[in-house]
Amino acid sequence: MVAQMDKPKRDVKNLILDVDGVLTTGQFLYTKDGKFAKVFGPHDNDGIKMLSGLMNIQAISADRRGFDITQKRVSEDMKLKLDLVSEDERLEWFKKNFDLTETIYMGDGMHDVDIFAHVAYSIAPASAFYLAREKASFVTTHRAGEGAVAEACLHIKDKFFK
Repeated sequence: MVAQMDKPKRDVKNLILDVDGVLTTGQFLYTKDGKFAKVFGPHDNDGIKMLSGLMNIQAISADRRGFDITQKRVSEDMKLKLDLVSEDERLEWFKKNFDLTETIYMGDGMHDVDIFAHVAYSIAPASAFYLAREKASFVTTHRAGEGAVAEACLHIKDKFFK
C-alpha cells in the first residue's frame, strides 16, 4: 500500500517505534507459566542502523509483563533507547519529550491513532489494526516483525533525507 495521506515535507529529528505489533509480529507466546517469547524480524535492525546517524530513534512498549524480553532485544541487542509507556499515557509522554512537529511515529494499534494526529508523520505496518492503517501517513507493504520497520526506514530516508 502506498501513502494514504501525504503531509508536507518537513524537518524530522525523531523516530519513535512502538515495539509490539511493529518491531514484533504482535504475538505473545505463552505456556502455563506465562509469556516466554516475542517474534522480532531479522531485517528491521538494518533499517534502523541506516537512519541512526540521521535522527534520534527510540522505542516504546506498554507490555509490562514482557518488558524483560523487549529490553533484551531492543535495548541490549539493537542499542535503542526504550521506555515503558502505557497506551493511555502515550500522548502526554510524546508531548513532554519531543517536538511533535519534528517527530515520526510508527504504531499499529487503535490507541496509536490519537498520536498519529499530533505528529509530523505517521507510519503503520501492513498488519496494523484497520484504524491505524486508515489514519497513517504511510502504510508499509510488509507486516510487523517481517520487515515493516526496515521498509519504513527506507521510506523515511527517501522522503525526508534526499
